[in-house]
Amino acid sequence: MTAPSHAVPLPAARQRKEERKVLAGTLVGTTIEWYDFFIFAQLTATLLAPLFLTPLNEESPGLAQILSFALIGISFFFRPLGAIVAGRLGDRIGRKPMLVFTLVTMGAATALIGVLPTYASIGIWAPILLVLLRVIQGFSAGGEWGGAALMAVEHAPINKRGLFGAYPQIGVPVGMILATGLLYFLRVGMSAEDFQAWGWRLPFLLSIVLILVGYLIRRAVEESPVFRELSERKAESSAPLASLFRYHWREVLYSCLIFVGNNAAGYLVIAFFISYATKTLELPLPEVLLATTLASFGWLIFTMIGGWISDHIGRVKTFLLGYAIMFVWMIPMFMLVDTGNIVLYGVGLFVLTIGLGFSYGPMSAMYAEMFPANIRYSGISIGYALGAILGGAFAATIAQWLLVTTGWSGSVGVYIMVLCVISGVGVILAKETRGADLGMGSIVNRDADADADVSGR
Repeated sequence: MTAPSHAVPLPAARQRKEERKVLAGTLVGTTIEWYDFFIFAQLTATLLAPLFLTPLNEESPGLAQILSFALIGISFFFRPLGAIVAGRLGDRIGRKPMLVFTLVTMGAATALIGVLPTYASIGIWAPILLVLLRVIQGFSAGGEWGGAALMAVEHAPINKRGLFGAYPQIGVPVGMILATGLLYFLRVGMSAEDFQAWGWRLPFLLSIVLILVGYLIRRAVEESPVFRELSERKAESSAPLASLFRYHWREVLYSCLIFVGNNAAGYLVIAFFISYATKTLELPLPEVLLATTLASFGWLIFTMIGGWISDHIGRVKTFLLGYAIMFVWMIPMFMLVDTGNIVLYGVGLFVLTIGLGFSYGPMSAMYAEMFPANIRYSGISIGYALGAILGGAFAATIAQWLLVTTGWSGSVGVYIMVLCVISGVGVILAKETRGADLGMGSIVNRDADADADVSGR
C-alpha cells in the first residue's frame, strides 16, 4: 500500500480488509453513477425524442433522433467544470468527500428526470428542464471518475495498481449491465404503451435506492494514504490549478487523447447501436437490450484482464493492444451487425468489448502515475473530461449523421478507426508509467523537471 515513509504499516489482515472496502466503495459508487448516465443514454436512443421533442419527432423523426443524441453530448461540456471543481477540492480537502458529493448530486438529478413532465404536459419547458438536469449529471460525472480512480490506485500495492485501478473502471460495464438489464425486463414485463406512458420513469426513480446504498459504502472508506501524507505536509504540497497547466499541460493533453477512441467506441455500444438496430435494422428492442447486456459482461471481464495485464506487460502495451483490436474489428463488426441477425449482432458487440476492456482497464493506474500527488485529482479529472468531450460527447450524434449522410454503416467504423489511431499516438507520447512514484517524491522530482524544461526553453 502506498503510504508515507514514516507511517506504521497496518497488520496484514486489517490492510486486506481496508483494501476490500476501498475496492467495493470505488466499484459501487462508479457503478451507480454510470447506471444513472446509461439509463438516460439508452432511453435517448429509443424513447425520449417522442416524449420531449414531440413536434419535431412528428415532422422529422431522423432529425429528432440526432438532436436527442445531442442531449447526451450537452452534459459532456460541463464535465470539465465538474472536473475542475471536484479536482481542486479533492486535492485540498480529500478524495473521499468529493466521492460522496458527486454520487449524491448525480443521483438527485437522475431521480428528478424520473418525475419530469413531458412535452405534452408543459411544452417547451420539458426539454429545457431535461437539459438542465443533464448539465447537473455532466458536472457530477466530471468529478466522479477521478476521485474513484485515485482512491483505488493510491491504496494499491505498487505491483497491483493496474488491477486495483480496474475496479472503478468496471463500474462502467456493471452500470451498463444494470441499466440495460432493467430496461430489458421492463420491456418484456409490460406493454409498449405502459412503458411509454410511465414505465420508463422507474429506472430513474430506482436510482434513489442505489444512491443510499452507495453513500453508506463510500462513507465507510478511509481517506487515500497519499492524501493523508499531503495533509501532513501542506506547505510542501500546496499547488494552484495554474501549475497544472504551466508544468503538466502535456500530461493533460496526452490523457485527453488516450481516452478519445475508447470513449467514442463505448458510446456506440451504449446508445448508437441500440437505435441503429431497432430503427434501421428493425430488430426487436428486448432482444437488442439482451444482446447488449450480454456484451457488457465481456466489457467487464476484459477491463479487469486489461488492468491485470498492465501490471505485467506495462500500461502502454496494453493500451495499444486494445486499440489495435478495435481498429481491426470495426469494419467486420458492422458487416456482422448489418446481417440483421441478433446472434451475429451480439457477437459483433462482444468482440468489440475485448478492445474496449484492454484500452480501459489500465486507465486509472496510468493516469494516476502521470501526475504528481498535489494536482493528481485535478490532472486526471480534467484530462478525462476533455477526452470525453472529444470522444463520446457527440459520438452517437456523429455516427447517426454519418449513417444518414453516407448511407453506409461502415463510415461509422472508419470514424472510430481514426479516433483509435489518435488515441494510440497519445499513448505512445505519454510513454510507460508503470511503477512511478505516487507519493511526495512525485511532486519534488516532476516539478523540478518541469521547471528545468521551462527554463531550457
